[in-house]
Amino acid sequence: METTQAPSSLSRQPNRAAQSGADAGQYLTLRLGDEEYAIDILRVQEIRSYEEPTKMVNSPSFIKGVINLRGVIVPIVDLRLKLNIAKVEYTEFTVVIILNVRGTVVGAVVDAVSDVVTLTAQHIRPAPQFESAIDSRFIVGLANLGERMLIVMNMETLMSNTELGMLGNSAF
Repeated sequence: METTQAPSSLSRQPNRAAQSGADAGQYLTLRLGDEEYAIDILRVQEIRSYEEPTKMVNSPSFIKGVINLRGVIVPIVDLRLKLNIAKVEYTEFTVVIILNVRGTVVGAVVDAVSDVVTLTAQHIRPAPQFESAIDSRFIVGLANLGERMLIVMNMETLMSNTELGMLGNSAF
């Protein structure tokens, strides 16, 4: 009985994950405004308190500037501005998540981080497609964890060099 059940359950999981574009695994949950988001923990290098970055001329409005992180110049992106979410004041809970996306190190300013959760392919459902401020390419799916609804983000797309208006990662 185990050999017949295991292959069928295994064959269903990749299909669901493929439909939503999400992989099962651990996700860091974060807050932007009133919504809770989840990002793949494997992209996260570290979480730092927010410090005012050095402004860069001619950078997109959502790029707050750059910081020097142990000899690496890291662009800092305000995810509220990038996702067209109403801006709030930075508080003591505001943090920068340092991410490694396709070999490029980039920081993401978020309102707060919550915890790390494990999501299976069954947790992550395809998100309905609406006309919204957030581009649907950045959303992998939605995950229900008890009373919590998490918006699972595709950080590879959201923080790609093309999306950030950067010319490549040769400087990083």
